[in-house]
Amino acid sequence: MEVLFTGLKQSISLFKSDPDLWQIVFATLTITGTATLLSLLLGMPAGIFLGLVDFKGKKAILSVVNTGMGLPPVVVGLVVSLLLWRSGILGFLNIMYTPLAIVIAEFIIACPIVVGLTFAAIQNLDPSLREQVLSLGASRYQFVRTVIKEARIPTLAAIIAGYGSIISEVGATIMVGGNIKGQTRVLTTAILLETQAGNFEKAIALSTILLVLAISLNVAFTKVQQKGARNWQKVYR
Repeated sequence: MEVLFTGLKQSISLFKSDPDLWQIVFATLTITGTATLLSLLLGMPAGIFLGLVDFKGKKAILSVVNTGMGLPPVVVGLVVSLLLWRSGILGFLNIMYTPLAIVIAEFIIACPIVVGLTFAAIQNLDPSLREQVLSLGASRYQFVRTVIKEARIPTLAAIIAGYGSIISEVGATIMVGGNIKGQTRVLTTAILLETQAGNFEKAIALSTILLVLAISLNVAFTKVQQKGARNWQKVYR
């Protein structure tokens, strides 16, 4: 317990005494933020399309998406590593052990989650919405825009889940990033490094910072989500 309390105290002093900490926090936010943004740009339109359009092979695609939602991160790290090694298909890019390699791995982890939850949000809309909107003379574009607007509150869950799946990820991150100081070292890999070195107090301090960061971002997302929910509740009162 003494180690735990000492680590909590050290988490406060680290911001003043450890110049590398700011770089680690910045790298964490930059890499996870980029991966999340990319997964949203691709995953949300894909989820909306799957939710609105019926076509041959849709069930197979949904099976792949559902499998991807539970895909072990270490497997993702292994596959991305094999692709990015010099002997791999994408080896000519020379991005192994770089922040970009981590972004690719984290994107692959988060994207299926965003697709699956966005699809679920569209599927859970009132089935009569299509008839109501089209009966008012709405075009296809207007219909899609209305559906997106109606599903925006539950869709925020996709952002929360997607970001949460990668901010705490360590297996794939260290496999493709290498935990290089000043380049690819993020909070999760720094925690692993300090734990392996026996520096438990610093590991606890870094863990505290990671928890505060994750909780703060999720609280912000949740506030936006609940604000939208309250607005809709006022409409139906």
